[in-house]
This record gives sequence, C-alpha cells and structure tokens, in this order.
Amino acid sequence: MLIEILQIGKNIKKLRKQNGLSQDRFSKADDISYNNVIKLDSGGITNFSIDTLQKLAKTFDVFVNNLLK
Repeated sequence: MLIEILQIGKNIKKLRKQNGLSQDRFSKADDISYNNVIKLDSGGITNFSIDTLQKLAKTFDVFVNNLLK
C-alpha cells in the first residue's frame, strides 16, 4: 500500500513537469504551500484526502485515477 501512495507523488511530479510548472508556480497555481509541493515530489506526503486528489486532478485536467496509476 505504501508503494502505491508513493506512486501518487511520482505521478504528481511527472504531471507537474509535463505541464512546465516549477514547484513554486505549481504551489501558487494550486494554492498549496511550497513545502508541501516539495513533500509531494519526494513522496513525503502519504495521506491524501479525496478533496486534495480532486483538486490536483483538476489542476492537471486529468481524472483522479490518473494520479493513482
């Protein structure tokens, strides 16, 4: 299960980079603290609420399940 959760962070980082967003720009665009973006990228956040996943998915214009793959 932890591996799957770490994959979410990797997917978010991949989508962020594909969309040409720096960590700073992403934090401002999605109203997430810069420190939390760093934690997302490194897999340091392991508890995602549905609301957070929906917000992130909306930012990248993907479905939530794209973050979970």
